[in-house]
Amino acid sequence: MIHPVIMAGGTGSRLWPLSRQLNPKQFLKLTDQHLSMLQLTVARLDGMESADPLLICNEDHRFLAAEQMRQAGYKDARIILEPCGRNTAPAIALAALQLVKNIDESQNPLMLVLAADHLIKDIAAFQSGIQKAIPLAQEDKLVTFGIVPGHAETGYGYIQQGPKLADDSFSVSRFVEKPDQTTAEEYLASGGYLWNSGMFLFGARTYLQELQKHRPDILAICQAALDDASEDLHFTRVNESVFAECPEDSIDYAVMEKTDNAAVVALDAGWSDIGSWSALWEVSEKDSCGNAFSGDVIAHNTESTLVRADSRLVATVGVKDLVIIETKDALLVAHKDQVQDVKKVVERIKNDGRHEHMNHREVYRPWGVYDSIDNGHRYQVKRITVKPGAKLSVQMHHHRAEHWIVVSGTAKVTNGQESYLVTENQSTYIPVGQIHCLENPGVIDLELIEVQSGSYLGEDDIVRFEDRYGRS
Repeated sequence: MIHPVIMAGGTGSRLWPLSRQLNPKQFLKLTDQHLSMLQLTVARLDGMESADPLLICNEDHRFLAAEQMRQAGYKDARIILEPCGRNTAPAIALAALQLVKNIDESQNPLMLVLAADHLIKDIAAFQSGIQKAIPLAQEDKLVTFGIVPGHAETGYGYIQQGPKLADDSFSVSRFVEKPDQTTAEEYLASGGYLWNSGMFLFGARTYLQELQKHRPDILAICQAALDDASEDLHFTRVNESVFAECPEDSIDYAVMEKTDNAAVVALDAGWSDIGSWSALWEVSEKDSCGNAFSGDVIAHNTESTLVRADSRLVATVGVKDLVIIETKDALLVAHKDQVQDVKKVVERIKNDGRHEHMNHREVYRPWGVYDSIDNGHRYQVKRITVKPGAKLSVQMHHHRAEHWIVVSGTAKVTNGQESYLVTENQSTYIPVGQIHCLENPGVIDLELIEVQSGSYLGEDDIVRFEDRYGRS
């Protein structure tokens, strides 16, 4: 049986303004109207003999990851939380150590390491490639999946094929860095090079043995951090202070480039890492003018343009080769040839002390979601949705009062010593300094409008007394 390990820890900025630090690419619906990239990654395992996925994600994304896995049918998904990013070699080590924990030393469970933010269009070819890799992994090979290149790409690393091992399977001659255009064209013409996909299949103990051989420092710290881990709901929290001492290194540098047991399976499955807005345009369905539109878009005399309208009408006239991304709080207009510089905009936002790189106007919480629909001097208005059975923390604010108006559903309100129900078209008032709580006792979503007023309205003005989600 295969044990899928899904790496969901990235916080990239290349797809801003849709991707944010607290809501990155893997949790977005980029290529499917209904499923996020993470959910698509899980879905493409359907039909395979595999265990439930094991996720590795950032501490800040734990509730978002858990909720998306719940929506995918995994109510109690196993999730390892990284307190800080240390690249792929330590993350995969944590997963491998977790898989071999409490099992017989003779067992060597097969790990299928996948990234949560990749697109694969041909699921049958993907699963066929995995089946070809299984016998190699059972022979203690560390198998990577190399993508058959469709063009001379300079944005990916390459794998040079060695002698053939089996059908579409080869030993690895060498890993090479991202090439310049001339070198990439030479690789493509030679036919002996594959794109490095960052997906792997190997035995958990095999990987740990190779890590012990080549980077024992990483293995020792990961083992110590996991030995002192705590279980919180269905999250595994490794020891933060120990893991913070771990060196940063990728699996390629730490193990794959050093091992004598690397193999590669050639995969032609419509793969893309959606690493930029132009890459998303390339894999999107287009109209007769080469445009890829999503949302409310009206176009006139427009060619080869990507438009994503999330909250309002976007109209284009007489444009070509543009990327236009509209969200509730930001708008990006870029030429397709320069989208790699979007990250420079994000750096400017950070340096200017702004917040648009951190999160959307709509913010997900373990109990539901809120949308900051208006704000001004001494007031803020939010639309709040609380999931059935969910409960916000018992809390108090030093600087703000709150009015709650229920739009739909029923709210159970704790207001000081009182506890009462508030139904549709009813409202209640929470004074400054009052201990309070909001809960949805019903079976449908609770939606309400919250009007905050006071001298300070920041999210850090929350004193929690009790929280079922373990937040402080």
